[in-house]
Amino acid sequence: MDFENTDRRPDTVYSKRLRAGRRRTYFFDVRKTKGDDYYVTLTESTRRFDGNGFERHKIFLYKEDFNRFLADLEEAINYVKTELMPDYDYDEFTRRQEEWEAQQAALAESGEQQVQEPQPSEPESADEHGGDDGQEGEEPPIQSEDDMTW
Repeated sequence: MDFENTDRRPDTVYSKRLRAGRRRTYFFDVRKTKGDDYYVTLTESTRRFDGNGFERHKIFLYKEDFNRFLADLEEAINYVKTELMPDYDYDEFTRRQEEWEAQQAALAESGEQQVQEPQPSEPESADEHGGDDGQEGEEPPIQSEDDMTW
C-alpha cells in the first residue's frame, strides 16, 4: 500500500506473520522512514479474554541495535532451553502444525472438505495490526487460554 507524503504512517516494505496458537500472533514488519532508513517493528497481538478485539504490544528495533538485540535474544532463549527447561519438547507445536497441514493436503487430494484451522481472525496487513485502538469485530468465545491445538 502506498502512502502519501502527508500520511503519518511509514511505508511497510516487508511483513511476516507468525501465528502462535489460538490467541496470539506475532508480526515482524520492516518499515521505511521518510529519510530512506529502515527499522523493524515487532508486534504481539493477543485476543482479549472477553472476546472484544485484541491487545497489542510493540517494539521498535532500529538498525544500530539489530546485532546486539539478536545476540541477546538468542542468549536468553538458549538459557531457557538449556538451563531452565532442557527436557521440554520445543518442536512439539511445529510437528502438530505440520501434521495438520499434511491432513489438509490429503483431504484436498481426496476431494473432501477441509477443516478450517482454528485460528483467531487477525488483520492481514501490517497497518491494521499496528493500531492501538483495539476496536476490531467481536471474536468467538475462547475455549481455553492455554489451548494450543491447531
